[in-house]
Amino acid sequence: MSDFMPVPLKEDPPPSHAVDCRRCELANQRQRVIWGEGTPGAPIFILLDNPGMREDAEGNPFVCGTREALQQGMYEAGLAPEKVYVSFLLKCRPRRAYNKPLARETCFPYFQYQLSVSKASLLLGLGNTVVQTLFPHDESDVKSLRGRWHDFQGIPIAFSYHPLAVRRRPALQKYLAEDLRFVVRKAKEMSLI
Repeated sequence: MSDFMPVPLKEDPPPSHAVDCRRCELANQRQRVIWGEGTPGAPIFILLDNPGMREDAEGNPFVCGTREALQQGMYEAGLAPEKVYVSFLLKCRPRRAYNKPLARETCFPYFQYQLSVSKASLLLGLGNTVVQTLFPHDESDVKSLRGRWHDFQGIPIAFSYHPLAVRRRPALQKYLAEDLRFVVRKAKEMSLI
């Protein structure tokens, strides 16, 4: 039996210039800006499309199914939670329909800012939304990019399936873990972990 137990990663609060962002319509849907979670300055920066639920109805932190699938893959790959920082293309949790391209374009400078101040040496993009946002002129998807290193603004980046897709299709869990092991190998080669 596995001794894997998901735990909420510590939330990284947004900087003062982003905490009250009103740049897109998501400002009218959100409860707050969610900047990231995990270890700021960690060598591995994991990028998802948008934040999910972080608290239950009473305000207690919990691990949603998406984060549980991600943490399960990290556990299987031997990647310690303190070696990663998880963030999002969107800094607000969408609660209803919205202009997705406009919201991503509007939030993108925040991601660029995060990269500029982070010490991340490796990126891992999860899901086709991340692929299409980072490489908008390419017709690629996760399936075609997995298992190889690519370059995003001088930082090596790998891709894998979104943990929500893994939750919906459990057979993908082995690929997520495989891709995380791919990242771990590179991190070890670079003496990052």
